[in-house]
Amino acid sequence: MNLDELKSVANAIVARQKGVLAADESSPTIKKRFDSIQVESTEENRRRYREILFTADGIERYVGGVILFDETLRQCTREGVPFPKLLAGRGIIPGIKVDQGAKALALCPGDKVTEGLDGLRERLAEYKQLGAQFAKWRAVIEIDERDLPSAFGIRANAHALARYAALCQEAGLVPIVEPEVLMDGAHGIERCEVVTAQVLQAVFAELDFHRVQFEGMLLKPNMVIAGKKSVQQAGVQAVAETTIRCLKRYVPAAVPGIVFLSGGQSAEDATDHLNAMNAMGAHPWQVSFSYGRALQAPVLAAWRGQEIHVAAAQRALLKRCRLNGLARDGQYVRAMEEAA
Repeated sequence: MNLDELKSVANAIVARQKGVLAADESSPTIKKRFDSIQVESTEENRRRYREILFTADGIERYVGGVILFDETLRQCTREGVPFPKLLAGRGIIPGIKVDQGAKALALCPGDKVTEGLDGLRERLAEYKQLGAQFAKWRAVIEIDERDLPSAFGIRANAHALARYAALCQEAGLVPIVEPEVLMDGAHGIERCEVVTAQVLQAVFAELDFHRVQFEGMLLKPNMVIAGKKSVQQAGVQAVAETTIRCLKRYVPAAVPGIVFLSGGQSAEDATDHLNAMNAMGAHPWQVSFSYGRALQAPVLAAWRGQEIHVAAAQRALLKRCRLNGLARDGQYVRAMEEAA
């Protein structure tokens, strides 16, 4: 895939009113999700749940891409249609999570670094053959009020993200670059902005060093937001303005789109913040979403592992997708939650 093809895929994922459904939970993570609704995390239950997501009527209007887990990329519908083929047939681009999780960074207490570069070139070739057109790698940036992350922790993760992105473009896959500054902790929005700025500056420097073509990638950052334990939580407009200010300083205009992670926000808050950013006017890049829990939490609550609730679960997914599609245009208001 040449640069024009990479650009075409990236732009299709963040086309007007569209974003990304993150359905790439690892086996331990989806077990936690299933535990919350008292459903056993068997391979068949995981397959069926993803099938419910991917076959929901109307989501293709608002979902440009879906991130899959390795297991899910290889699974099929009840009728035997591979999930990547099912999604592509609906005009939704299939993607794949390729990192192998964050581990403690040696000799840097509190910092983590994401692993999975060994053998990645070969895995990417296989994933492309299985139907993936983009990939995702998440770097986990621990943050506190003063010491974390260390300068080397930022550098190590930026370097890994850049190596991953270069390998993706070499293989003809659009890389989604995800440096997540966590919203856990008691830090304020000001501290989050400082760290997010440091991380974005380091990441784009490394991407440039590694010759990654910015036009053929997407960025999946955190919003600039106070930690969950902070006594001072910024309002919606403050989050939007601070986030956009930070991104405009450090994200090149050549990047086609920014697809925010929800990072543990409620479904409504994530949509509200996305809407406020788009209501501010045109930005250098598409400002979109790549939500996991913020799209799926209502689906799990409606489904509860029972076939009689499938239609309700799919309606819950379509509702969240539609509301985030409206937020892409700055046309969402909270009153729509009840009306929907």
